[in-house]
Amino acid sequence: MLMDESEKDKVAEEVANGSIPIHQIEKFAPDANEEVEIRRLAVAKVCKIKLGSLASKETDYSLLKGKNAENVIGMVRVPLGVAGPLKVNGAEFIGDALVPMATTEGALIASVSRGMKAINLSGGAISRVIEDGMTRGPVFELNSVVDAQRFVKEWLPKNLDNIKAVAQGTTSHGRLKGIKPKIQGNNVFLRFTYDTGDAMGMNMSTIATEAACRYIEDNFEGISLVAVSGNFCSDKKQSLVNALEGRGKSVVAEAVIGERVLAEVLKTKAAAVNNVNYKKNWIGSATAGALTQFNAHFANSIAAIFLATGQDIAQVVESSSGYTITEVRGNDLYISVTLPSLEIGTVGGGTGLPTQGEALSIMDVFGSGNPPGSNSRKFAEIIAAAVLAGELNLLAALATRDLGKAHSKLGRNKKQ
Repeated sequence: MLMDESEKDKVAEEVANGSIPIHQIEKFAPDANEEVEIRRLAVAKVCKIKLGSLASKETDYSLLKGKNAENVIGMVRVPLGVAGPLKVNGAEFIGDALVPMATTEGALIASVSRGMKAINLSGGAISRVIEDGMTRGPVFELNSVVDAQRFVKEWLPKNLDNIKAVAQGTTSHGRLKGIKPKIQGNNVFLRFTYDTGDAMGMNMSTIATEAACRYIEDNFEGISLVAVSGNFCSDKKQSLVNALEGRGKSVVAEAVIGERVLAEVLKTKAAAVNNVNYKKNWIGSATAGALTQFNAHFANSIAAIFLATGQDIAQVVESSSGYTITEVRGNDLYISVTLPSLEIGTVGGGTGLPTQGEALSIMDVFGSGNPPGSNSRKFAEIIAAAVLAGELNLLAALATRDLGKAHSKLGRNKKQ
């Protein structure tokens, strides 16, 4: 039975004064939506402010309880726009894509859209997933390097099939593709790589790897698991291993922008864009000591798309690593982006929330694909093509010295 307003206020007051822990409100509110309302009232009492804007009557909080967040008090609203359409010539996705982007940065969606216009007029973007595999990298300790080497060189190859069977026994969708070992002193790091279908696959990989680690400990004397994640994965961190070997989807998108399009849409020339890319993204990034970020603003487009579609937003860190390459071809411009560790999914995590699911549906990639994995690869192809558009436009804007002008017009809340 639903609670009346006085009952909600009474529980909220007890939460506010500390009599009821905030994470135990569910014991007093049988309905998930009432639980959120009471928690919001309690926080408002403690902070002595009104929190009306956080309320969302359109959201059924039972859909996210126990899956997406804890101690929920409401929903944060971020403006959602669309860029495009963008012509994508992928291996999985072929067609025009509208790309949802959630952001509070004025000019971002307009910038990506102008890049898309230039790409469309030049025949579209070619986009390909070149590697696909989610990783988890546990660390073990042994008594000595002699034991570590015996484990890596002798025992591991002989028992690889058994480890694979144990790991894959935890999931109906995951498949262990391989294990890369690395010895550091008396420690051994194992980088497990999985095919995770349409899921981003971090939880799937963790559960499977934990089972594999138990098997290793039970069957190799003297080895002890220190942590199922030893940073050799490498999750939510920039790393050379992700840049060199990939994590999630490794994707390349490219286009050739003709001289006329450069002049009429982007108001520049191929040589000018190429010079900015070389001096900014390559010499400038090297001067700054960058290891994997030789691009102009991959993170802008990726963060906006991640937020719109329910991805793990912290994985923007490694997902935005990558390289922008340009070449002058006659009077035309070749441009490509390489994203070695784009970590995305179309099922699981936040993708099942109503608004995020609708955003994925705009691109026709929501849910599991047929065959499994096809939707996430389509999604990766679209993201890479959108990142390409964002890079193209920003480099052109820098070449024509229009960056400040665009942000002044669209990002300063001025009357138009």
